[in-house]
Amino acid sequence: MLGVHHALLVYAAPTSLFSRVEDTGAYGWALVTLLTMVTLIGYAEVQTGLIDKTVTEQTEKSLAELENTQGQLVDRIQLKDRMDAVLKQGEFNKLITRLGRVVLAPVQMLVSFLLIASVLYAIVALTGRKPEYHTLMSICVYAGFIELLAYIIRLSMMLSYRTINVDTSLGLLAAPGKPSVLAGIDPFRIWFWVLVGMGLIVTRQLGRRMAIATCATLGIMATAAHVGLVYAGM
Repeated sequence: MLGVHHALLVYAAPTSLFSRVEDTGAYGWALVTLLTMVTLIGYAEVQTGLIDKTVTEQTEKSLAELENTQGQLVDRIQLKDRMDAVLKQGEFNKLITRLGRVVLAPVQMLVSFLLIASVLYAIVALTGRKPEYHTLMSICVYAGFIELLAYIIRLSMMLSYRTINVDTSLGLLAAPGKPSVLAGIDPFRIWFWVLVGMGLIVTRQLGRRMAIATCATLGIMATAAHVGLVYAGM
């Protein structure tokens, strides 16, 4: 039966790991450990002070632009009110960004596992095979430890470069401050889907061709959604 200590096998011997998967809820502690680690990494990111520093710099830039563009057009009282509104928005942005790193990240990971497992369950059922939900969740959870490695690398990059604008995708090769489709090409996301495909094959939830086609399709859809979010936030 799988346990938390088996998670390290996903990096070196994923086939051996997935061969141990059973249709039980044995992934529970691994899931708790994974989400806890992601939360702690998010907390560490907040504690670096880089988030507050970045938001403060953005707020100061907005205040300078406001004063330059409207300083001569409105009276001092109106200008002060608008500058106060910018400051309040800056404080709100700090709070939201902190919560995003500490709370939203693990919640998003959990929701993604549940969604992927549910979609895979439906696909397996449509192929005429017997879907096993706990097996599918185990595959997602243990493959998710690859994402944990990505979080650790991003934290290391933050500490090294003293900025929160870091990423493990090829988006780093694009022009700074501009969205790019390269942001959707992340080796760790690709690695995740490769592992999910391996899990589906080893546990015989899907045949080799169907597993490859399914993971490739879902991976492309996830990449397209990520790129869309990047452009939406431009």
